[in-house]
Amino acid sequence: MMKTQALVYEETGKPLEVLKLREIDVPAPKADEITIALEAAVVHPSDMGMIGGTYGRLRELPAVAGREGVGRVAAVGADVKGFAVGDRVRMPEDAGAWRGAITVPAAEAERVPADVPAELAAMAFINPQTVWRILHDFVELRPGDWVLQNAGSSALGQCLVQIARALGLRTVSLVRNVEKWEPILKKLGADAVLPEEKDSIKKIVEIVGGKANLPKLALNSIGGESAARLTRMVGFAGTIVTFGGMTGDLIRFPTREFIFNDLRLRGFWMDRWNRSASPEARAETSAKIFEMMRAGTLTMAVDATYPLSEYADAIARALEGGRNGKVLFVAGA
Repeated sequence: MMKTQALVYEETGKPLEVLKLREIDVPAPKADEITIALEAAVVHPSDMGMIGGTYGRLRELPAVAGREGVGRVAAVGADVKGFAVGDRVRMPEDAGAWRGAITVPAAEAERVPADVPAELAAMAFINPQTVWRILHDFVELRPGDWVLQNAGSSALGQCLVQIARALGLRTVSLVRNVEKWEPILKKLGADAVLPEEKDSIKKIVEIVGGKANLPKLALNSIGGESAARLTRMVGFAGTIVTFGGMTGDLIRFPTREFIFNDLRLRGFWMDRWNRSASPEARAETSAKIFEMMRAGTLTMAVDATYPLSEYADAIARALEGGRNGKVLFVAGA
């Protein structure tokens, strides 16, 4: 039995009010188990929602926070095959990733490539896989097709322009601050970066070369008026996939766009996909993302890293605006 630190909450609420750094026990692995030591874990808006009690699937309390991260195998049970000390694996999502170590059944561990940097590998499971699934599961896209998104400066938005480029797709990204984000997104592979405003509707028609070429697919993670604008920016029978709601505002879609353009509104939740997809499909999706990371065609920015002991600073930074990159917890006292 060893001790480690973990970020625990016993009730839902504001993260800085309910999160506590606790010392917890980590049992020695049984014959069929492995112990995983944290390398890096990500701080996501969905983590805040889960801690706050507003996420779609909540944990039984008390709970360890954190959904995404990677670690190294620190110990293996006597009967374990296929894992050795030093192997990299995913921190188990359901148990909570914001902890120094955990012991789990080896059969439940998900192997992670060792030749991808730990901080990048830690971010491989939620945002880029959400993008990959949306680009493959809703609309039949061909090289040269346009894809539209709001919140283009977000971590997921940056994933989209890179993955779309690798697939031969072209992207229009709507952002609040074009002057800041256009050079960043263009460097990552964005084809067009436009302001998040009504006037961009006409600009998109010009950029794509006419209404017949308007995007078949749009990604919405904001909601409210931003989502309503997307309905006027997609082509006939276009599909808008909502996977987030940053503003919390109701989405009021124009009736005429539905009637005359035959629009489709869909939703996507990566958690549900993971729970319903086959192990083979999940492994294939992960492999595609790691392949792109390994090749350097998919990068993800890190704003700052903190040890678990500095969680208050880490959470405060994650809640700040103006970042370009994720906040991560990393191994350390």
